[in-house]
Amino acid sequence: MEKIMNEQARKRYFGDFGGRFIPEVLVPAFEELEEAWASVKNDRKFFDELERAQRDFVGRPTPLLLAENLTTSCGGGRIWLKMEALAHTGAHKINNALGQGLLAKKMGKKRLIAETGAGQHGLATAAVAARLGLECEIFMGEVDMARQHPNVYGMRLFGARVTAVTEGSRTLTDAVNAAMKSWTERVSDTHYLIGSALGPYPFPEIVRTFQSVIGKELRSQFRERYAELAGRASRDPSIEMEQGASSGSCILAGVSDAQKSLPDVMVACVGGGSNSIGLFHDFLDDESVRLVGVEAGGHGTAPGEHAVRMTSGQGRPGVVQAYRSIFLQDDNGSLLPTSSVSAGLDYAGIGPELAYYGKNGRIEFISASDEEVLDAVQVLARTEGILPALESAHALAAAVRLAKTLPVGTDIVVNISGRGDKDLFITAPRLDGEDWLAFLKAEVARLEGSL
Repeated sequence: MEKIMNEQARKRYFGDFGGRFIPEVLVPAFEELEEAWASVKNDRKFFDELERAQRDFVGRPTPLLLAENLTTSCGGGRIWLKMEALAHTGAHKINNALGQGLLAKKMGKKRLIAETGAGQHGLATAAVAARLGLECEIFMGEVDMARQHPNVYGMRLFGARVTAVTEGSRTLTDAVNAAMKSWTERVSDTHYLIGSALGPYPFPEIVRTFQSVIGKELRSQFRERYAELAGRASRDPSIEMEQGASSGSCILAGVSDAQKSLPDVMVACVGGGSNSIGLFHDFLDDESVRLVGVEAGGHGTAPGEHAVRMTSGQGRPGVVQAYRSIFLQDDNGSLLPTSSVSAGLDYAGIGPELAYYGKNGRIEFISASDEEVLDAVQVLARTEGILPALESAHALAAAVRLAKTLPVGTDIVVNISGRGDKDLFITAPRLDGEDWLAFLKAEVARLEGSL
């Protein structure tokens, strides 16, 4: 019996990370969730329903785009963009929100609650709740509400109640705490729809499963797009020219095998880790594929100036928010404050599965600074006509950096996990402060005159 119990406990871990460290009041809720998840995760009927909803409601599959202009401007590796930004509500978050919403419905729950940082998970949860006829409450840090206010209005338009979190740093870490506390008060009819691949088991597995649609799609899309590229190369004499002699020569250089099935490098931003594990998971056994997670480098290296858990030397193993992972902590085990231009990456911890693969070396972690991220937003907008979310721009900044160092013909896939219109109140003041201030003043005057 003890052996069986130990085996069951180990299933809740990724190496030394994961687990379930919950208050007694939540034990029945987690047992119910674990039982429900076990009943559906291999249920073809449940996933058929999910796939129909992904097609009709979310708009899947999302495209894989060869960034030809960006590649030419960088030189070196070819950059591909997995366009999760084109999913309904503007980010990858809808993949998990929809899956968990259907699971909650199957469990007979009447209410969804969620935490959110940048607001994209909150927006996705609110949209799913409206679609499924469920009550919805979103917990969001007061600081994040101020800098991501357009998404707050979007959540409210979908009928959700948005509750400001005023404790602690008033950002994502505290929103998770508030949502968990709220759940303890109303577990019978409520499902906590956690947004990242973190928290107590089975949440990391649930979120990863629903987000892994990103990597599964990519696998077949890359093979198809590369074959198309090889066809172009066979017909284009410019590939015999010097690199840079034409845009075609840069893009088509190094294309020699129409059957190439795997990218060389895959890059995704990492906060809690939902988009990165969604992109990476289907490729973990493909050792030829380099997997790169990009953390928020913020505006400095001192504690409180960034959100770099894996490579800063300030991330330590610990149990926080009812699971074991790597968290930014001081010598006494207290969480350190974080900072990032991106609210979605402004989190002190990292999902346990990502921590595991980071520690065993399968996933490589690097960071991008706020300044690099803002530059990347402009570069993608001006070369490809795409406005990425600040979270996604971390991955893009790192990919551009890598592309310049890699051989021509190397294929780099970047997950554009969200679109950047939600971030205009952050990016506009930094990129064109005077004009933005003049616009806001004029808009305030107009609204005051109409009220």
